[in-house]
Amino acid sequence: MFYTSTRNNEIRVTASQAIVQGISEEGGLFVPCEIPHFDLDKISQMTNMSYIQRAKTVLKEFLTDFTQDELDYCVQGAYASEKFSSEKIAPTVNVKGNKNILELWHGPTCAFKDMALQLLPYLMTVSAKKTADGKTIVILVATSGDTGKAALEGFKNVKDTKILVFYPVDGVSPMQKLQMTTQEGDNVAVCAINGNFDDAQSAVKQIFTNDEIKAELAQKNMMFSSANSINWGRLVPQIVYYFSAYCDLLEQKRIELGDEINVVVPTGNFGNILAGYYAKKMGLPIKTLVCASNSNNVLTDFLKSGKYDKNRKFYTTTSPSMDILISSNLERLLYHMSGCDSSLVNELMNGLAEKGEYEVSVKLIEEIQKTFDAGCCDEQSVNDTIKQNFDENGYLLDTHTAVAVKVYEDYVKQTGDDIVTVIDSTASPYKFSKSVLTAVTGKEQTLDEFDMVDELNAVTGADVPASLKALKNKSVRFNNVCDKENMSEMVFKLLNL
Repeated sequence: MFYTSTRNNEIRVTASQAIVQGISEEGGLFVPCEIPHFDLDKISQMTNMSYIQRAKTVLKEFLTDFTQDELDYCVQGAYASEKFSSEKIAPTVNVKGNKNILELWHGPTCAFKDMALQLLPYLMTVSAKKTADGKTIVILVATSGDTGKAALEGFKNVKDTKILVFYPVDGVSPMQKLQMTTQEGDNVAVCAINGNFDDAQSAVKQIFTNDEIKAELAQKNMMFSSANSINWGRLVPQIVYYFSAYCDLLEQKRIELGDEINVVVPTGNFGNILAGYYAKKMGLPIKTLVCASNSNNVLTDFLKSGKYDKNRKFYTTTSPSMDILISSNLERLLYHMSGCDSSLVNELMNGLAEKGEYEVSVKLIEEIQKTFDAGCCDEQSVNDTIKQNFDENGYLLDTHTAVAVKVYEDYVKQTGDDIVTVIDSTASPYKFSKSVLTAVTGKEQTLDEFDMVDELNAVTGADVPASLKALKNKSVRFNNVCDKENMSEMVFKLLNL
């Protein structure tokens, strides 16, 4: 299995090279040159497997330059039972009728990013031994909240790595901020930026492709890589849980082998839903992938019209991990759906960089719409959905999952397509206690963060994750703040160079 770039499909690299490099030299994203196929017999065989076995079955098709021993080491280390609060790792829970929630937040940082970022450090270190010639890997991360903590936790004290995380100063929840600024580890650093996630992500990409900065790092025997979903090593583990959810539904006898399901994903950077697309292309019987956006509905507009336009008001919402107007992984979808046309992708991405917009052909958007639908949800609807689902079903949603549930309900009303559906649940409600408690009680909250956690627990009975409880008495380590224009200087400062 080789990988090419969305912006230069003459490139061929191994999985290890793609993972260590993170992003292609010319700024494109690595994609597999071919997509493996799983027939129904293979999917059936996975039903009786553990999550670890399911992960190995999927990943070995993509990581063909890893030995079986290396793959075993990576997967078993990442999904060790003591790291996850559910022995199923990512359980699929029926809420009502055909509505099933895929709980992706049972890992150490209580967010779906753990599903990939517990594995990526293992993949990175094994890959580096093959390709990086003893260099120290500097992991550079822009985060809208969850990726930052999950990456910090995954890479803390990992030999021959350093990790630097940048987050929007006013764009994460208090709990997300605490998780990052109290992070332990000798090789970690965190900095807020005056700006939003898109500002941080754009600056990170510019730093990645800056030849002067790369040369300066090389003199210190260092090289950049990424833990954002622009890194294939971040994205490929996410394919696994769609197969796992389908197997869970088979186990629970909610579907028969071969039955199609729909999948609804709350998404900002388009990585989580793109993993579902790869699963579908591999043969998993997914009928429609429904993309759920909050008030920053740039993806909804694109998937409905074919025009991508980031020149719009940016909203800071109660679902901050989706407060994104530049969805990086959409580039991968455009590459695949256009017949691997890297020149078209270059043209579209140049338009986005120069004008903040692009428009695809009618033919291309119609092709995309055969697989994808989309909807969005305002803040009041988020609150109403959290309250309604708790009152009626006794199930407590976080703000991001509430966006997906509302969009799912709207989709069913509009289309009548009420087949068995998996809805991705991306975070513990306790990461957004104020918003969730306000929604459930109907009252604005003035308590401090941990009093709100206790109150939410008292009102709902939902278990509080131990890792969030433990934050209460931790000391803040990082108070750095910089402007987006000064991020490259901050990188050198944080690296003590």
